[in-house]
Amino acid sequence: MGFGLIIFTVIFFLLGLGMFWMVKGSGKRYVVCGKSLPFALVAIMLTAQSIDANATIGNSSLAYQGGFWAGFVIPLGLAACLLITGLFFAKPLNRMNLLTLPDFYSRRYGTVTEVLTSALMGLSFVILVAGNFAGAAWIVSVVFKTGYLQALLVVAALILLYTVAGGLFSSAATGTVQILPALIGFAGCLVWLVARHGTAFFLEAVPRGFFDLSGLTRFSHGALDNWAGFLALALGDIVALDFTERIFAARTPRTAQRSCFAAAGFTLVTGLSCSFLGLMSLKLMPNIADARMVLPTMALTFVPFVYGLFMLAGVIGAGASTANGGILGVSTVLGRNILQKNLLRLKGARRAAPAPAGGGAADPRPGPTLSDRKLLVVSRLMALPVVFLAVGLAWVKPEPGILLVLAFDVVFAGCFVPLAGGIFWKKANTPGALAAIIAGSALRIILYVALPARLAGLGTLLPPIVSLAVFIPVSLATQNTMPSRHEAIERVPSDEEVLSGVC
Repeated sequence: MGFGLIIFTVIFFLLGLGMFWMVKGSGKRYVVCGKSLPFALVAIMLTAQSIDANATIGNSSLAYQGGFWAGFVIPLGLAACLLITGLFFAKPLNRMNLLTLPDFYSRRYGTVTEVLTSALMGLSFVILVAGNFAGAAWIVSVVFKTGYLQALLVVAALILLYTVAGGLFSSAATGTVQILPALIGFAGCLVWLVARHGTAFFLEAVPRGFFDLSGLTRFSHGALDNWAGFLALALGDIVALDFTERIFAARTPRTAQRSCFAAAGFTLVTGLSCSFLGLMSLKLMPNIADARMVLPTMALTFVPFVYGLFMLAGVIGAGASTANGGILGVSTVLGRNILQKNLLRLKGARRAAPAPAGGGAADPRPGPTLSDRKLLVVSRLMALPVVFLAVGLAWVKPEPGILLVLAFDVVFAGCFVPLAGGIFWKKANTPGALAAIIAGSALRIILYVALPARLAGLGTLLPPIVSLAVFIPVSLATQNTMPSRHEAIERVPSDEEVLSGVC
């Protein structure tokens, strides 16, 4: 098994590293593949982002501990997100010629909103990357019988290297060799176990309430937490740097939409398999000490070698692919939307030149602007602190499933309403967006501290409602002093305008 995983990892790593030559010194190619990807690649990449360590290891361990819905809520929420994104968001977002999601907030609401959303999304995606580092490192430590910290450092170093080499091209290349093992491994294990033992063999070990709708209807069975987790992923993941950068990279708006629908189907198949495998483990390994060991133990002990190999390879590849997307998304946002576009502005990099001596008009041209090459260099450099922070968090709190929900609670609370409102409501304006972001995010922090554990799900559900309740009246009340900038997203800027940051 170890030898097989080494071969898979070497292929995976070399493919990602080989994409260095596809970047061709271009920041736009590094970040969104030059907006050139066809349907098959975008669908594979979106699937790879949703079938991650959290939706596999986290899913199975939560199903083992709390029942079917406790685990399945993760892939179900991710599939719902892809479906909703395809129906309502993929086409307009792809049409806008964006490089990062905070570029939308900048164009629609201005600089302050851009910086605020960049900070929130950056925080959430460091958490996401940490969760996937933790999942992949856990598999490596189990198979190779090494310490978790050593495995974590190796996994992080390999993913960092191929991420900075090929950017989103690396994700496209590695996704193609990740999805097939994952689908064969998880679905194949499920079918093989049912064919060998029968469903009755497993059902007799499932506790009452673990496999019925009580997980969605009864608070005592975790319904509040399950609904909160589902909505945080289904809506909060729309405001996700890794998903949206793949949507931006699609060749056409129609390609982006169709890719979302295909990825939603693949996510459901794989997630459903992992949830059932978690329940089956109640029979196969009823006294397992650590629920995170459910999938690794099953792969190493209870299924044929090829299925076990594909399962573990799928988990490692899934974690690596999602971590790659998260690192790329956060480092680009930090480099472009905070460092280059805004911190340099504060230093006067974009101020107009003073009026010449002896009279005459001031030079209207801006100072130094962004360039395609600078975007590439800065994005690669910013990957280093992102990985450093994610490794630290993965070492302190290595619970993949919990980390995923935490990551999207942050952006769901404050950023979703301004995104949807900015696209579909022409009267949305800057004061409304800022009020919605601050109110939703602040309330999420307050409820996290104040709510008792049995009502923790309300901490996820209430903040976006309050964000919407603030967004609409503030936008309407400030129309005269701060008109909407809806026309800024109706006109498609040129590549030069996008790269320079002037649009």
